[in-house]
Amino acid sequence: MIDSLLSNIQSLITVSHEEKDIISSLFKEKTYKKGDFFLADGQICKHVGFVAKGLMRYYINHDGEEKTYAFSQENQYVSNYESFLPQRQSSKIIQALEDSHVFVISYSDLQILYAKVLEGERYGRIAVEAVFLQMLIDINSFYTESPEVRYEGFLKNHPDLQQRISQYHIASFVGVKPQSLSRIRKRIFNRI
Repeated sequence: MIDSLLSNIQSLITVSHEEKDIISSLFKEKTYKKGDFFLADGQICKHVGFVAKGLMRYYINHDGEEKTYAFSQENQYVSNYESFLPQRQSSKIIQALEDSHVFVISYSDLQILYAKVLEGERYGRIAVEAVFLQMLIDINSFYTESPEVRYEGFLKNHPDLQQRISQYHIASFVGVKPQSLSRIRKRIFNRI
C-alpha cells in the first residue's frame, strides 16, 4: 500500500531511490476502524495522513449538532493544519467513516522529510495547497450557494461518495436536515 503514497508524492516531485527509502521510513501505516477518530475534539493534531484505503469525515460539533465540512478518501491527505502546524488544540473532529488504512507522518518526521528529501518542502507546499484550496471551495459554497446547489456540487465533485456515505452525513455536509435532503433529491430526480 505504500506504493500509492509514493506514486502520489512522485506525481508532485522527483524522488530518488534513496529518498523513497527515507519517505517509507518516515510514514507509518495506521489502521482506523469505522468510527475511530483520526482527531478528536480538543486533541492536538499530531499527524498528517495519506488515505491509502477508506474514508474520513471532517466535522465540528456545534451546540450538540454535527456539521460536516469535508471528506478525505483514497489518494487524498487528511489533517487539521490549523492544529497540526502550530501544535495547538483542535475544535475540529476527523473520524473514519469506513475501515481505513492511512500512512501518517508526525510533525517532527515531516521536518526530517523536508530536510532530507531534496524537493520535500515543495511536496509539502503542494499537498497543503491542494487541501487548503478544497476547504476554501467547500466553505465558500456553504455561504454562497443554496443547499440544492451544494448537493448538486457534491454529486458532481464526489460521484462515488454518494454510495459510501450515509444520507445523514451528506445532509450535514449540504447544511440541511435529512428530511430536507430527501426533498432536494426528489426535486432533482423529477427534473431529470
